[in-house]
Amino acid sequence: MTTSMYNLQDKHALVTGGTHGIGLAISKQLAEHGCKIAFLSRSSDKLNSTCEFFDKMKVDYLSFQADVLSEKDCKLVMNQIEEKWGRLDILINNVGGGGRWGQENVELTDPDVWQEVHQKNAGASIFFTMKAIPLMRKNKWGRVITITSIYGKEGGGRPWFNMAKAAQVSLMKSLSLKNYLVRDGLTFNCIAPGGIFIKGTGSEEHKISDPEGFNNMVNNEYPLGRMGDPNEVANVVSFLSSDLSSLINGAQIPVDGGQSKSF
Repeated sequence: MTTSMYNLQDKHALVTGGTHGIGLAISKQLAEHGCKIAFLSRSSDKLNSTCEFFDKMKVDYLSFQADVLSEKDCKLVMNQIEEKWGRLDILINNVGGGGRWGQENVELTDPDVWQEVHQKNAGASIFFTMKAIPLMRKNKWGRVITITSIYGKEGGGRPWFNMAKAAQVSLMKSLSLKNYLVRDGLTFNCIAPGGIFIKGTGSEEHKISDPEGFNNMVNNEYPLGRMGDPNEVANVVSFLSSDLSSLINGAQIPVDGGQSKSF
């Protein structure tokens, strides 16, 4: 564990979906900056491997096997955080997904997909944010950072995913305009990743099954000629979590290497 200019020592942070990909990179980086970390995952294997990593780092952490589609699981997580820590300084609404669900022919997609993707992204963000706000206001300081997508701010992608991500953006922006919250030291921001290469996901499968097609896609769609790395998203999270970002509130910051096309 190292100290840093971010001055996050002994801040208490919850990263939803914090055991894989972007979430894991965020969990590790915040811990390296001195945060106490809470994280949740549906996967016991990913949970165990993350716990092993933090045990070696001698990090003070809380781990939860929880599904954000279960209200019972979500309540248990927040109840345990309040009971064991009594505070929460940083909330990273990272858990989500659904960008590859359903079918290209949207009318053939099961209606349940729309609802499940919305709940996994926007619904989870609503729940954890509403539970985190009172804990943050007690100490007059807080950071709520929601990992959205470039498809939450422009067209493209599958509509259920776009709608869910746009709802997250709307939530953060709406809360950022509440004087009674932000004047209590809370800020609300979004980070919108573009294509991030994460092992064990569709991107890796594409690269293995069709290397030429994958390389052509990257060359054509990504100005930098490469996909992003989870740590590049975590770098921005670390900054937004700190006092250095004190004037950034209600923003959506793309981390996409120029992939998105909107201004």
